[in-house]
Amino acid sequence: MDRLLEFCFRQFVRRGTLKVTLANGRRLAFGDGTGQAVAIRLTTPAAQRHLLLDPELAFGEVYTDGTLVVEEGTIADILAVVLDQPEMAPRWAKPQWLLRYIVRNVQQFNPRGRSRSNVESHYDLDGRLYSLFLDSDRQYSCAYFESPDSSLDDAQLAKKRHLAAKLLIERGQRVLDIGSGWGGLALYLAETAGADVTGVTLSHEQFEVSKARAHEHACANAPTFLLQDYRDVPGPFDRIVSVGMFEHVGVDHYGTFFRRCAELLSDDGVMVLHSIGRSEGPGITNPWIARYIFPGGYIPALSEVLPHIERAGLLVCDIEILRLHYAETLKAWRQRFMARREEAAALYDERFVRLWEFYLAASEMSFRKQNLMNFQIQITKRQGIIPITRDYIARQEAKLRGLEHGNQPRLQIAGE
Repeated sequence: MDRLLEFCFRQFVRRGTLKVTLANGRRLAFGDGTGQAVAIRLTTPAAQRHLLLDPELAFGEVYTDGTLVVEEGTIADILAVVLDQPEMAPRWAKPQWLLRYIVRNVQQFNPRGRSRSNVESHYDLDGRLYSLFLDSDRQYSCAYFESPDSSLDDAQLAKKRHLAAKLLIERGQRVLDIGSGWGGLALYLAETAGADVTGVTLSHEQFEVSKARAHEHACANAPTFLLQDYRDVPGPFDRIVSVGMFEHVGVDHYGTFFRRCAELLSDDGVMVLHSIGRSEGPGITNPWIARYIFPGGYIPALSEVLPHIERAGLLVCDIEILRLHYAETLKAWRQRFMARREEAAALYDERFVRLWEFYLAASEMSFRKQNLMNFQIQITKRQGIIPITRDYIARQEAKLRGLEHGNQPRLQIAGE
């Protein structure tokens, strides 16, 4: 088995320098010798067998269980080498990839009850966990780094401003925020843009925090938050925005999603959809992520999304691809999380800390080394709603930036 594992590693690892110590003490080296050397140790024959049989699932599991030990570098450094190979996955894992692709629709089948259960499994964790690494507004989605030295908080504010600019919100317009999280975007649109905002979420934890923040906001146009499925919300709305929620919809429900958005959006309305996307075409959810982090989730290719927008009778006005913004966001989250790992371990345990460290590191390197990105799709129901050049975005952002001074809702500081 050791010889087979060595052969498979040598076939896959062609770039960088990866050193591996097997359970019997044998030391191996793979790659072309370039870059920072990283090293791991596999402590049991069972861990080695698991890597051979199902590498995409096993790598995260053996690290989480402690049977893969990092001896040089960090798990992020290891993943930077592993995910930077000429082939995106080991050749011997391709039959498993094909099988998972065949059954992916079953895994992504998300009727109302299952959608709620999937959301609760991730977003209803102890709220103190997210305070360890998110910005002060608890934005749990890709930030928008206007400059390389932007702080995480500045980049998340810039993301909200960028989305609001594309929505072209006028004071008093009705706005629906699908997947409103902890309420930060809805609060921004209400306070800064003067909109009448309704936010919907399936997470009890997020719903309670959002309600508390709206109560603290305490003004006439404070957002309304509902613990409700977007499919059950009555319309119409002048504007619809959805950030970081579409990844939970599932391929078989894209038609339902856009048909419902078309029903909810007024004839002169504008919608902006912000989602993680894949550039290489349709694929599968990494099996480790699907099992431990986002059950029922899937990152779509644009080729899977656009046909459903067209069939719903909607018009695509603009598509922006955000490259590497999420890599930088995840890097900031990972560094913050690791700086407070003892607090995370106190909330859960060391195994949980390794699981979340792997999740954040693997996600970062997937954006940095592979073909993941974020897209923002701007949608209307008819022509002539959006200006014919993109200059208006910068003008709107400048206007919103001026309104932000002194008008921002009080942000809940991490740990409060």
